Amino acid sequence: MVTVSAGIRKKLLVALPLALAAALVAATPGSADPRPSGPDLSAWQHPSGSPIDWKAVKGAGHDFALVKATEGTDYTNPHFHEDTTAMRAAGVLRGAYHFPRFDQAPEPQALHYVQETFGENVFGSLPPILDVERSNGQAPQVIIDWMHRWLNLVQVLTGRQPIIYAAPGFWRYEVADTREFNHYPLWVADWNQGPWPDLPGGWTNWVFWQTTDRASIPGISVPSDSNIYNGDMGPLERWANTPYFGS
Repeated sequence: MVTVSAGIRKKLLVALPLALAAALVAATPGSADPRPSGPDLSAWQHPSGSPIDWKAVKGAGHDFALVKATEGTDYTNPHFHEDTTAMRAAGVLRGAYHFPRFDQAPEPQALHYVQETFGENVFGSLPPILDVERSNGQAPQVIIDWMHRWLNLVQVLTGRQPIIYAAPGFWRYEVADTREFNHYPLWVADWNQGPWPDLPGGWTNWVFWQTTDRASIPGISVPSDSNIYNGDMGPLERWANTPYFGS
């Protein structure tokens, strides 16, 4: 039997609570946000055509990415399909967004978007996304009418309610802070670094929050936007594993 002197026992009794406290601190999440995170990107994140290492993105702890698919009626991100394939192989959930041209009719743009994304919309795909951040010189009422038409048609074609991307300032000044769309899920852009984003248009909650446009993410050779998912909206996988029509 090993005997322990009274002095040593006293030192252990003092040291053990301190060690336990240190262990608890180490086991408690610190400043890192525990919510799922991921970049959003376009062809700009492929300088000189270089690929993205999606395994490295996933290895850095990013569970999803939101990728530009189309713009207007005739542009498709030349890296969209290769990114989608590589993301699926790496286990990264994928959202696809359309960049609208409000000076062109919405119906052909909706068809263009769905045609480019439909074949990729299998399990692991987030709902359709409309990226509203440029007015093309159009008045708020023109943009509002355009959005209703695009969103309705895409929902009919895909069977899923789209997500709207919006920044508070743009929405207030260019879309008259309309509250006609706050029944749609919101992807909000707000880089204020606060605990909660500023929400436009009568929205009371958000699905994705774009927190910065200067994130350095392993696997992506240039800075990108970075986002977090609102865990209060339920498991992210549920959003990504609801089948589209025809899936």
